[in-house]
Amino acid sequence: MSRIARTPIPVPAGVDVSVNGSTVRMKGKKGELSIDLHPSVSVVREDNVLKIVSSGRNRETDAIAGTSRALVNNMVKGVSVGFQEKLEIVGVGYRAAVQGKALNITLGFSHPVSINIPAGITIETPSQTEIIVKGADRQLVGQLAANIRAWRSPEPYKGKGVRYANEHIIRKEAKKA
Repeated sequence: MSRIARTPIPVPAGVDVSVNGSTVRMKGKKGELSIDLHPSVSVVREDNVLKIVSSGRNRETDAIAGTSRALVNNMVKGVSVGFQEKLEIVGVGYRAAVQGKALNITLGFSHPVSINIPAGITIETPSQTEIIVKGADRQLVGQLAANIRAWRSPEPYKGKGVRYANEHIIRKEAKKA
């Protein structure tokens, strides 16, 4: 089995875990998540620790066991602590605001961009040029942040666009006459 899959997953206080066959459900203060794992992998709970057990001993089942362990670990972190992505908007006239169940962004197009906020995700705009995407599901938080960034990714000459807070944009030098 892979080294990652052998590592036990500690379950913090306040997280309820139920394992029913290949379905794992978790409930915590940040939300509720469930996943259906591959049939060659099972989850065993011992006290406050989850262990991934693989039924086979080949490369494919080892890879599936490692991936399953990472997914279950992300679920534990998500329902207990949560995940967040910070985005920054750079550009004159570019701004964002949350209105109801939608994020409205002005990115220099002839129309404002409206993005619906899915269930289980919260978006905050502390200022007009900052967006914070929060939620329990790591994949959903990351995908929504990537979709927002895709509307106007940073361009290399002036750096205008939507970028992650920790992203470094390599700037190009302008053409010289």
